[in-house]
Amino acid sequence: MKNKKSMLYAAVLALAGALLSASPQLWAQAVHYLGTVTAINGDTLAVKTDAGDLHQVQVPSSAALKRVAPGQTDLSKAEAITFDSLAIGDRVLVTLDPDSTGSTPQAARVIAIKQADVAKKQQAETEAWSQGVHGLVKNVDPASGVIVVNLRTGAATKAVTVNTTAATVLKRYASGSVRFDQAQPAPIAAIHAGDQLWARGLKSADGASIAADGIVSGSFRSIAGTVLFVDPAASTVTVKDLATKKPVSVHLTADAQLRRLDDNAATMLAARLKGGQSAFQGFAGGHPGGSGVPTGAMPTGAMPAGVMPPRGAGQGRPGASGNDMESILDHAPVLQIAALKKGDAVMVVATEDASGINVIKLLAGVEPLLQGPEAQNLLSSWSLSQGSADAQ
Repeated sequence: MKNKKSMLYAAVLALAGALLSASPQLWAQAVHYLGTVTAINGDTLAVKTDAGDLHQVQVPSSAALKRVAPGQTDLSKAEAITFDSLAIGDRVLVTLDPDSTGSTPQAARVIAIKQADVAKKQQAETEAWSQGVHGLVKNVDPASGVIVVNLRTGAATKAVTVNTTAATVLKRYASGSVRFDQAQPAPIAAIHAGDQLWARGLKSADGASIAADGIVSGSFRSIAGTVLFVDPAASTVTVKDLATKKPVSVHLTADAQLRRLDDNAATMLAARLKGGQSAFQGFAGGHPGGSGVPTGAMPTGAMPAGVMPPRGAGQGRPGASGNDMESILDHAPVLQIAALKKGDAVMVVATEDASGINVIKLLAGVEPLLQGPEAQNLLSSWSLSQGSADAQ
């Protein structure tokens, strides 16, 4: 929901800028605000701004009411609507009539972005991203704009060529985040081997390449080990890394997700892992068609042109099975940092920069998963999302 609000906010701000350029005299004289319709009573709207202010505004029959599509800033393409077509949840840009004298301010104009329009476009974008490519970067050639990505299908790996042009929108996840609305523009040179990458565009008939119109990528560190020390006050956990045998201190941000598997789920997943399946693909978070909140989030602010956040049903993967990894994780109990104990086995997905190692997700209760030699290769198959289908 937060991502949808961010996208709507960006769209309405863009529209406001266009209106300001088109009608500077009107805007200089009138009071205006943007927000979300929270109630409708007769001909009066209750509008709550993003700052939390609640406004009551009467909409007389003389007011101009327009409807624009999400992302649209050209008023010549706006559609005239009637008051009864407005609904709770719609985003509106209200311009007050400076000549009104009643106790309730009157609107001279209301520009609306319908919540239903946002949901429809969001679904279309989710499907576009889900039909794209998601995997680990094998190599990058900035000069030619070509990126080779390894896709995992069970235990198998397939190399796919991602072709970019000057028109391709490139984004990178921010540190400690898999929220697409927090991703920033970045050149192709910022992408490195081992990064996770989503590409949206037109695939070749054989699926061996894709002409990308949008890409979101990020570098993530995976850690498996046992807890040595927990500091809830500082939101840090020290883990003995299974691979290096050395202690690693990780920081839990406000957006970090902590969960604990029960014994049955952990045992079942360990069996899947021994059978060669990528048990944890999907744990790290959402994808460009997603909501922007890890496992229940992605890649949702301003995103590549035409890319909408919130993921769709089944964690953003149409038709996702209730038995898949993300479904299991979504039903795993939420864990508080204070509940972590010395000796607990954990798996962590994090970003690392000058500020340190910032956790995106931490999963406890994974003792059965770390007992076999397969655990050494387990983390390499962790990904932002299931590559099969919840970032403008």
